[in-house]
Amino acid sequence: MSQHLVVHPANPQPRLLRQAVALLRAGGVVVYPTDSCYALGCGLDAFDAAARIRALRAIDEHHHLTLVCHDLAQAGRYARLDNWQFRVVRQGVPGSYTFLLPATREVPRRLKHPRRSTIGVRVPGHPVAAALVAEMGEPILSSSLILPGDAAPLNDPDAIVAAVGRRIDAFVDAGPCAGEPSTIVDLSTPPGSVLRRGRGDPAVLGLA
Repeated sequence: MSQHLVVHPANPQPRLLRQAVALLRAGGVVVYPTDSCYALGCGLDAFDAAARIRALRAIDEHHHLTLVCHDLAQAGRYARLDNWQFRVVRQGVPGSYTFLLPATREVPRRLKHPRRSTIGVRVPGHPVAAALVAEMGEPILSSSLILPGDAAPLNDPDAIVAAVGRRIDAFVDAGPCAGEPSTIVDLSTPPGSVLRRGRGDPAVLGLA
């Protein structure tokens, strides 16, 4: 059974976050809350953990995982932002948006889109996600907790424990999330386009 770490949704206990980060650094898979929905996460170099996430979601390597970052400065290490891209992104961070951007050399080749050399980056507004990534010191490779056959992410903590509790290493439980995936915005070419409408309002970015 995985560790069930119940944290305060606005002021997460540092000791519990350190436990979760220790598991991430050891190559584990952790479920944690964001401002859109719960996510499956692992370390950038955790090959086996990334494979476990894909197995849990029944997705292949063509479905790329997202880099969840602490802030825009950290995101800028892994994604290249020209002026027009920066103007769009700064309107939506922190927030429920995933931005597809040209990847920098900091991103391992296996994490990039094979033809377009892009990467998805996100800066969530949830206090627990922000604190977890800050404690980690680098982005968390992540995917929404949507299981095969489900149309929406798992949101209820009891349902999460029942569904994946034995297949993950820790569940950072902050109670119910919004329960809707992030909005995905492709900024690889101007002026940008919305690939998936989710919790984030595209109008905030000027893309409605």
